[in-house]
Amino acid sequence: MSATPSLEFDVKDIGLAQQGKQRIEWAEREMPVLRLIRERFAAEKPLTGVKLVACAHITTETANLARALQAGGAESVLIASNPLSTQDDVAASLVSDWGIPVYAIKGESTETYNRHVRTALDFHPEIIIDDGSDVVATLLKERPDQVKELIGSTEETTTGIQRLKAMETAGVLSFPTIAVNDAQTKHFFDNRYGTGQSTLDGIIRATNILLAGRNIVVVGYGWCGKGVALRARGMGSNVIVTEVDAIKAVEAVMDGFRVMPIAEAASIGDIFITVTGNRHVIDREHFARMKDGALVCNSGHFDLELNLVALRELSADVARVRPFVDEYALKANGNRVMVLGEGRLINLAAAEGHPASVMDMSFANQALSVEYLVKKKAELKPGVHLLPKEVDTEIASLKLRALGLAIDTLTSEQIEYIGSWETGT
Repeated sequence: MSATPSLEFDVKDIGLAQQGKQRIEWAEREMPVLRLIRERFAAEKPLTGVKLVACAHITTETANLARALQAGGAESVLIASNPLSTQDDVAASLVSDWGIPVYAIKGESTETYNRHVRTALDFHPEIIIDDGSDVVATLLKERPDQVKELIGSTEETTTGIQRLKAMETAGVLSFPTIAVNDAQTKHFFDNRYGTGQSTLDGIIRATNILLAGRNIVVVGYGWCGKGVALRARGMGSNVIVTEVDAIKAVEAVMDGFRVMPIAEAASIGDIFITVTGNRHVIDREHFARMKDGALVCNSGHFDLELNLVALRELSADVARVRPFVDEYALKANGNRVMVLGEGRLINLAAAEGHPASVMDMSFANQALSVEYLVKKKAELKPGVHLLPKEVDTEIASLKLRALGLAIDTLTSEQIEYIGSWETGT
């Protein structure tokens, strides 16, 4: 397919572009930090000629990141990081209105997804924006000769950073990568407030159920789990937390939540939400113990957080009872377990992902991380790096400025006091 003789792409329907453009522009209203960065990029062109591949959720917010990178001079190709998260109208608009090649179709098969990853690598990127490290992992395994072309990569997710650190430990990470997820203006806000709200939004859109009075089991109490638990309690739910980390479990208790093993929670919960980034955290024996009508979904990363193969083996029948809801009828007792969004990210499968105002800071981190890699390409050593604190602070300051807010600054006397051991109390 091609919109012009020179532009290649693979989207569902290029005719959806007008609708997509309206939604992209609507999201931009809530993304003032990224807009300020885009305006500076347009004036300074810090990314001129840089070939970039972005593997991301193709949403209105990501579209505004792509526009900022384009304004900075980058030549970009976008692919989906999740088969169910693509907004087809947004993909069409990026191609039609901004001339950015996009390879993403909502509901695309695993085969198509993998083909798109390889198509992106055919572009010979110098920078990779990754979401789960799939593109980087494919590059290392299948295209090792292309690694020397990389300036570096950025990573959006906790799961992806874990994979990158494993690559570093194994001695195969031969280029610098920025752990965007570990920036304070990313995980404090995106993971806690974005995931917290958008996860419940996805559940409600998929099911139209009342959350008040329900037992919601949150599997994992990292920043995403904290956000989900907090928002669920705010909706009147009885929240149970399961954890493998003793410190996080104590924190959940001190935050006022019940804590127990998933094996115990399995028979109590009405709704189960996984936010761990690990595999099979809800497994065969847990599905078998669930009450009739239990709802199960994932807001971590990959669908393998749920052992859906085992659930299918336990079931006499599987039926789609409404969009994004699959009903598994268990052989043993006839109980029905409802899996939402095929176990994919429920906030993107059944809803629109994080609110734009949250992604404003996350994608500001991405844009400035790309600029940082380009500026420091002669200095950065291979490995996983944090974005410098001053860049993190700059993003927070831009957000305050966009909100019309100001904060205090330390006086010279205060700076001297906190920096000295000789000054008395």
